[in-house]
Amino acid sequence: MQPTLLILAAGIGSRYGGIKQLDQFGPNGETIIDYSLYDAIRAGFGKVVFIIREELRKDFEDTFLPKLAGKIEVDFAIQALNSYVPEELGDVQRTKPWGTGHAMLCAWEQTDTPFAVINADDFYGQEAFQILADFLINNAEADLHALVGYEVQNTLSDYGSVSRGVCDLNADETLSSVIERTKIYRQTEGDQAGEIVFEEPDGLTVLSPETPVSMNFWGFKPSVFPLAQEQFADYARANFNSPKAEFYIPTIMTNLIQRNQGRCRVFRSRSEWFGVTYPEDKPLVQASFKRLHDEGKYPEKLW
Repeated sequence: MQPTLLILAAGIGSRYGGIKQLDQFGPNGETIIDYSLYDAIRAGFGKVVFIIREELRKDFEDTFLPKLAGKIEVDFAIQALNSYVPEELGDVQRTKPWGTGHAMLCAWEQTDTPFAVINADDFYGQEAFQILADFLINNAEADLHALVGYEVQNTLSDYGSVSRGVCDLNADETLSSVIERTKIYRQTEGDQAGEIVFEEPDGLTVLSPETPVSMNFWGFKPSVFPLAQEQFADYARANFNSPKAEFYIPTIMTNLIQRNQGRCRVFRSRSEWFGVTYPEDKPLVQASFKRLHDEGKYPEKLW
């Protein structure tokens, strides 16, 4: 059975100043999503579900349906503010989506196979898609999920600190914990110049360049959905009056591990990763895609 690809594309993009999910970065006007779709199709994925806001649906249909016709099954899931919120709580009074974990849950009805989840505005590389496709196709353990971990040295920014989910692994390469570190950067001064560090209240902690970090490229079995629904219901009850609270996929995985409801195999990847958060990132991403085309990693035109 071919796996499904869920693309998290409901974000507002306030820091970018526009709909970065549909902005053009490739030499022929390709979006970042186009490269993920191209890599997913050649890795063996059979369906893609775009998780979006209702007001973006026509733009996504116009952009992707013509080029994907006959290549992969396409569906859409709407991340609505009231979706899966317990009815007794009433109408949700917030404008910001509930976060990546809630977005994934919103695609439950469209997803009946093992599946991968990615961000719309991140480039992950062909190797990562092949790793997860092979796992999702060949592994039949209902409670074993997966994460592609990227070496932290390949995910840094030249323009300041980054936030990354730093992974702690068990001896069998399963995930023990993933902890969000909000200020990771390469030190440029002092005795630690050249070292990768993250800030803590009592100082700096050095990270090995090969430390695996999460860039939100997960692989799940369908058994996760009812468990995620239970978790989100509890989260919504506890955070209903907090309009900025977000329910993240790492929260789901952490709870599964702590409750002995699931395990997560971490696949280490040396693939190149890049993404876009700020407008200043765009020229760098455009140059990276041009280089990949020039190197023959992608054809002159994807579609």
